[in-house]
Amino acid sequence: MTGLTVTEGALRGKDAQVGHGSLPTVEVVLMSREARTRELMALTVRSIERRLGEPLRFRAAADGELAARAVLRDRPDIVIADEIASRMGAFALARSLRDDAVPFTGVIVILLERVADVWLASWSGADAWFVKPADPFAVADRVWELLEERGRIPQEERV
Repeated sequence: MTGLTVTEGALRGKDAQVGHGSLPTVEVVLMSREARTRELMALTVRSIERRLGEPLRFRAAADGELAARAVLRDRPDIVIADEIASRMGAFALARSLRDDAVPFTGVIVILLERVADVWLASWSGADAWFVKPADPFAVADRVWELLEERGRIPQEERV
């Protein structure tokens, strides 16, 4: 089984997919103005690849407007958004995705700068939120749970 290395090129929007089984590839959009933050987001959720038995496919956006266009066009399974972003932050992104004419039903996770913003994350329609620095295992576990709840990871298919 060939492993998948998340490269900077993959995080710039090039496909990062290697098929290994019968499950469809789980697609993830990462939104942060900082490339390093997007890399860390990818490393955090990549830990579910082992449980899934399939690589994740990553797309990256440097701001909320770019992320919104990509999400509404491609309908990924997961959106992970950094609270602080230019031209539409994570809260506005999540709210606009949930309020779209065809609402986004995938998982939305927001990484918060401060505990005081939990109410905004809740208002935005995000499924989960974590205050930075977030425990990467807790983030990955919650993403996994949310994918299971949505039936995206069938019990019999898991590795």
